[in-house]
Amino acid sequence: MTKDVIALTERMPDPWSVAAALLAGGPEPGVRTTGQGAVLQLCDRDGVPLVSVEAPLEMRVRGEAERLLGVPLGDGTGWWTEIRAATGVPGAERLAGAVATRLTGLLGGAVWPPDVPAEDGLVDVSDVTATEPPELPAVDVVTEQAAVILQDRPLVAMTSRLSEALRTSADTDRGLQIVTPGGSRLSLPTRTLLTGPPTRWVVRDERCGYYDGLSGAVLHWRDGSFAPAADDRGETLVAEAFRAVRHTGERQLVVAFRTALPATEDLVLGGGVEAAWRALTGGPPAGWGAAEPAGLPWSREELTSLARRRSPRPTWLVVVGAADRPGIATLRVDRTPEGVAEEVTLALGYGPGERPPVDALPGLADALASRSGLRSLLCQLRPARRDLSVPPWYEAPPVPLAFALGPEGVRDIGPARAARPPLAGSPLRVGPAGRPGLYYPLGDGSSHGDGWSALDRLTRHLRGAAPVTA
Repeated sequence: MTKDVIALTERMPDPWSVAAALLAGGPEPGVRTTGQGAVLQLCDRDGVPLVSVEAPLEMRVRGEAERLLGVPLGDGTGWWTEIRAATGVPGAERLAGAVATRLTGLLGGAVWPPDVPAEDGLVDVSDVTATEPPELPAVDVVTEQAAVILQDRPLVAMTSRLSEALRTSADTDRGLQIVTPGGSRLSLPTRTLLTGPPTRWVVRDERCGYYDGLSGAVLHWRDGSFAPAADDRGETLVAEAFRAVRHTGERQLVVAFRTALPATEDLVLGGGVEAAWRALTGGPPAGWGAAEPAGLPWSREELTSLARRRSPRPTWLVVVGAADRPGIATLRVDRTPEGVAEEVTLALGYGPGERPPVDALPGLADALASRSGLRSLLCQLRPARRDLSVPPWYEAPPVPLAFALGPEGVRDIGPARAARPPLAGSPLRVGPAGRPGLYYPLGDGSSHGDGWSALDRLTRHLRGAAPVTA
């Protein structure tokens, strides 16, 4: 059974309703706050947490709750409250379910998972004793090498808890290792931030025990962390569950770009990601947030306000699309010597028979170069799930479709060199007529080898490197 319970209530949980919900454990458990007051914890007699209740998040983006939980939850709007039971503590899961049930009983709404035990009365935890909390409060197990989080959700999203665990583990020179059942998947934002060993996605498997959900390497717990296992010849073992090839006909269009504009008082951020959404879907994004769920309706002004408050620290955000066209992006805002830089990775999902709008890519490059300060752009097509989640098995790598340089990049390389790439076709001019950028078609996505070969030739040419010879 999952250790996490979510209450999606129709009305905002106020202090009185939260207090009433916390009384599901009776008068015995104590209450304390952590996370600068953002998390309430019910504790045993020694002050060790049994259940943690996070600050409610407002959900005003339809479809976001269903995307993350896999099932409809009411109408998908309201207030999202995460309630987490301490790992391995008898009675803690029932107590978490009771707190969620009380909240929705008082405020209306629904509880996830649907089969969570509904407790009408008190949950007796007077004799329950929890283990000592780990050094990092957002994780389940801590060693000198790793911070381990156990997740039993259909989709492991980059929630505020997971984001905090990633930050604190990095601050203490540990790898974050997320352990899930074989049926779980990652959201694209979570996949984006898992940057490699010792940070890992650890998948439980009946045949081999554990394996890395992104590389397939069989894993063993050794010296305080999950690490690859090797055979007698010293070669890394690969899980059979990861090797299985699945052809569904689904595809993803992935667009990654970087922009930079002067840091003026009237600068409004998010113009690049909105331009990409409009060019490729016909409308703006649906919502955004500092973590998942991204429950706030799309607003460039509110996004800018948050980034200004956090400056000069970078701001990392999630942007989501409407439910009828799966789309999700990560946006990172940084102050740099050249102004304010925005790095965007946008993915859109398409089912069998749906045609990704690759014809719109030159127009997108032109819009970004004309109004958003485009520095570089890479467009790729890959066989992958329409819902944009990442499964724990092999997926073919993307195929490059196009690359673009903004006016500054063309100037730095030299217009003459940039305009004569070693490609079959000529680049297209994009952006301002007086100092344009260049858009380089690399293929139609039908051949993996041809696309990467063309991109390699182009980047070597632009860097002035000698071509690779056979």
